[in-house]
This record gives sequence, structure tokens and C-alpha cells, in this order.
Amino acid sequence: MTFPRCIAARWRPCVVLLAWAVAAHAASDGAWPQFRGPGGDGVSTHRGLPLHWSESSGVKWRTPIHGRAWSSPVIWDREVWLTTASEDGRELSVVTVDRESGKVVRDVKLFDVEKPQFAHKFNSYASPTPVIGPDRIVVTFGSPGTACLDTRTGAKLWERRDFVCNHYRGAGSSPILHEGRVYLNFDGSDHQFVVALDAATGKTLWETKRGIDYKDLGPDGKPESEGDWRKAFATCHVAAFDGREQLLSQGAKAMYGYDPRTGAELWRVEERTSHSAGTRPAVGHGLVFVPSGWSQGQVLAIRPGTKDEVLDANGTATSNGPLAIVWKSKRNVPKKPALTLVGDLLYGLDDNGVATCWEAATGTVVWNERVGGNYSASPIAADGRLYFCSEEGKTVVVATGREFRKLAENTLEDGFMASPAVSGKSLLLRTRTALYRIEE
Repeated sequence: MTFPRCIAARWRPCVVLLAWAVAAHAASDGAWPQFRGPGGDGVSTHRGLPLHWSESSGVKWRTPIHGRAWSSPVIWDREVWLTTASEDGRELSVVTVDRESGKVVRDVKLFDVEKPQFAHKFNSYASPTPVIGPDRIVVTFGSPGTACLDTRTGAKLWERRDFVCNHYRGAGSSPILHEGRVYLNFDGSDHQFVVALDAATGKTLWETKRGIDYKDLGPDGKPESEGDWRKAFATCHVAAFDGREQLLSQGAKAMYGYDPRTGAELWRVEERTSHSAGTRPAVGHGLVFVPSGWSQGQVLAIRPGTKDEVLDANGTATSNGPLAIVWKSKRNVPKKPALTLVGDLLYGLDDNGVATCWEAATGTVVWNERVGGNYSASPIAADGRLYFCSEEGKTVVVATGREFRKLAENTLEDGFMASPAVSGKSLLLRTRTALYRIEE
């Protein structure tokens, strides 16, 4: 989707916001505009994606990317955008690569950070994935800085560096865009809140503090001050239930539903034995599917509430309403890879390389198989296949469906922490050191 140059040059906010309102659904032209793709669910409608490749075959181009970053690529028209950071976190940048040639067309340092926060070795200083539209891109590095750029010029249109949050082990929550608002989670060891920004100006529209008192939520019921029990890395998602939109946002120890217009908390499901959730929810069949996090995590299938409802993970409600845990599973629960819903089946891949297929409506395990490797990247589904990208550099391709069938195993150097992106018949794969375009 493009606009006449005369309109683009004037850049009226209403025009940009109208364009961005459809950005998340612009899959037909090869766009991959946000973390987990057009629908935010890791599912692509494109066909003809590659099945076999290696360093010596199936690679249309390979482009080295400087720095250390786990953010996933986003795509609009001919351009692929990525964030990156210096090893020490002092320089935070954005890189643009031409989708056809693989040539770097823009490499811009956005922020200097005098005293970077600590980042765990399993994280980086540029782990959140940007969100992009026809003319604008929003990138965030968490509290060190969030910025909106003009994608034609690379010019910074607005920035925010005033959010106070000790990410404790590094930021991981990606921004999403919906109806002219940018939504972001800030779940640190000191402050935990969700914020909505005006996409045109960057101004705060609302900010809502998490509804849990973390002081009494240690694993043994005693006061808990350890930052991990307050930290989360998850990404928001907007979905409609019974005709009403809800902002789904997972923090440490709870999954929340908010009114996306006001930030009012509608419901929450508390999980007191788990922490540090790090995925984006999957939605379908009137349910929300999430892994509850580290420690004693579970896969939860939640029927959302409507107003002022609270539920603990045992199913005990504090008020009457539709909010319910329809099913839960403790088997091979992912911590970092997100769940993927395709039709009536829900797929998960735990961090240690065991894949599980559940019936989405009931939680019945259809199959449970070891594919091997260690995983941080979230899978994608396309053309009847699931693509699992491991930290060791292997991509295992498995057929969707009720029968487990391994179709291929492919290897690239350096391994994957970032999740794949899809553009036409190509896979855009970011390893620890390079960006690849894979195409048969």
C-alpha cells in the first residue's frame, strides 16, 4: 500500500495512521510488519517457501550485520529492517537491507547509552522487534529508548527516553501497532506497567500499572524481592472477543486483558509459581493460549473475562463471570518460543527441542516428539509446514497435522536467536551474525 508523493511529503498524521491501521494485515505484498508477522501469530499464507537449503545452496544473498542483537527482521516493500546494538550496549542502531540485493542501504545509530543496564548472556541489548508500516517504523530498546522513523529518509520523527524500568536481564518486549496506538510492556524488577503511545506523536495516551502486588508472590508464599519474579519479556496482542477488542498483555505472574482505548484492566489470570513470561499470546476458538513462564510454567488455554475478573491458575475466581481456564498442560512447556495455532491444532516447541501438538479446544495431546536442539526463536507456520530454528543453526521443518512428519533439516552457521520472517516465496533468517534470504 502506497500514497501519492504529494500526500506523503506533507505527512498528515491522519493519513499515516490510516495506513498503519492496515499495516498488520498487509501480507499480500510480501510485508512482514511486526514480531510474528502480519497477524502477530507466526502464520503466513504464502506458498512455495523453501524446504531445503545450506550455506552453499538456496541462499539468494547473505549480509553480515554488525553488533549483537536478537530482534527479528520486519519487511515492507523492498526493505528489510533490523535493530542492532554494540556488544556493550552503548550504541543502539537500526539497519535497512534491500530485499532484492541484500545490500545495506541504511545504518543509523539512534541512541548512545552512557551506562547500559545489565543484559543476560541469553539476551541482547537489541532484542525487541520493530513494527513497520508504509512510511513509518517504530523501534524500541526498552527504557534506553523508543523512536519512530520515516522509512524513506531514516529521519527520527519522535523519541521517548523517559520510561523508567530496570529490565534486570535486558529488554525483550516488542511494540505492536493498533488503530493509531503503539502498545508496549515494561516489566522490570522495579516497575511493571503497560503503556499506549500516540503513533503520530509518541505522546502517552495511557499508562496502567500491573494489578499484582509482587511483595507477597514468592514461590514459597514469602516476600520475594528477587528481580526475576517481577521480570517479563512478553509482547502484547489485540484480539476481539464477542465483538469487543481486548489488549492481551502478559507480565510476570499474570496474564491480563485490558481495554485498549483506556488501559482499564478487564481481567487477569494469576500464576504464582511461575515468572518471566516471554512470548506473544496465540488466539483462536474464543480462547487465549499462553505459556505461563519459567520455573513451574504451564500452557494455559484461557476464556477471557469482561470486567473486574481475577482468576488464579487453580481456577479459583474472585468474581463471577466468563473468565475461566479451559485447559492447562505442564508437558514440555516453552519458555521463549511462542505457541502457534493452525486450524484446530496448537503447536509448541520447548526450549530443549521437544515439539508438542495439542487439540486447541480440549488440550488433548495429539503428538509429542523430540526434534533436537535448543530454541529461543519462535516457530512460523506456512504452506502446511512448521519451521523450527535452533540456537545451533539448524532449521527443522515439520508437517502440520495430526501425524508427526519431519520433512527436512537445514543448517546455517552461527545459530538463531531471532525468529524467521516471510516475504513472498522467501524466508528471511537472521543468525547471530548475518541476515539471509533463502529461496528455492
